[in-house]
Amino acid sequence: MTAPSAAYRLHGLKLSYFTRKLEGYLRVKGVPYEFVEMDLADFRECAKATGIAQMPQLQSPDGSWMTDSSEIIAHFESYWPKPRLRPGPPAVAYASLLLEDFFDEWLWRPALYYRWAFEADSRLMSGQIADSLLRDQPGPRFLRRLFIKFRQQRHYLKGDGVTKQTAPAVEALFHNVFDILEPVLAERDFLFGERPCEADFGLFGPVFAHFAYDPTPHAILRDEAPSVIAWAGRIWAGRPEDFAETNPIQRIPADLGPLFRVAAVQYLPYLSANAAAFLSGKERFSVVLEDTEWDLPVFPYRVRCLNRLRQGYQALAEPAQRVIGLLLGDALPVIAADPVLNPKAPVLDADKALDRQWREA
Repeated sequence: MTAPSAAYRLHGLKLSYFTRKLEGYLRVKGVPYEFVEMDLADFRECAKATGIAQMPQLQSPDGSWMTDSSEIIAHFESYWPKPRLRPGPPAVAYASLLLEDFFDEWLWRPALYYRWAFEADSRLMSGQIADSLLRDQPGPRFLRRLFIKFRQQRHYLKGDGVTKQTAPAVEALFHNVFDILEPVLAERDFLFGERPCEADFGLFGPVFAHFAYDPTPHAILRDEAPSVIAWAGRIWAGRPEDFAETNPIQRIPADLGPLFRVAAVQYLPYLSANAAAFLSGKERFSVVLEDTEWDLPVFPYRVRCLNRLRQGYQALAEPAQRVIGLLLGDALPVIAADPVLNPKAPVLDADKALDRQWREA
């Protein structure tokens, strides 16, 4: 996007899950921005500015910084007037935020699995990272590419509990979610209606940056979920004027019910187990989700996700809480409980960023 002089600066990578999520939102919202493709030096400089080694990072025209895509979207929805993308009714707004979080965090594993578990994908993407993020590093390209490939496979496959025993569950989640979404997005333009909301942008990140881009998942979507690919194109092409005459989002469509059930039986029990392990001082924990046993790392950031869901639920009036209860069924106690500790997103040493887990593509 060509940006005016008083524009935001979006630092990230074109192949990054959360960078693309935020970029899609900024385009639809009409926020002027300049894209800055990170190399490792820029990644470190951004980390020094914000104290957090992750991407994307957004620099405001006044020189201040923001990070965390969900919080940046919430920031713009609070003061950038039109188009309003957050649904109006409290229960509907909460449902959108819940799905945004579900897509952000629970599609992370299949997105990284399909990128790094298959040779065609891992070869392509390791080369692209070598040419982008590591372009300022010395040494032959093939060594940079191999370094990225083995590092990502170590962190995001083995390190994230993906084994021969759990891989079928990862693939089942991918197919299940897009089997649900295909008829939904064949029927209407966006998840909740005539304009996108937070849930759409949460889904857009993994679809646009991974599933509709990497060879293996793209081939599956092309054959089994073409309406999802078309929806991603509508998000990317969307501009504020496209939604000036569209109806604000007022209801939770019934056909999204199966998505909330997936969140209820997989994602929310996972969040609860992750938070319990964090509060016990553990670095890894075991959890059984729909007959699959997982050995997983503790993510402090996802304790924060659970905390936000709990605080948001407790802020709802009783009628809205009943609506959310109908969506989540037996999983409701996970978010109806008192808020847990609210740790900040992990602050990492930027000089050691490639040797530790940081949130990128």
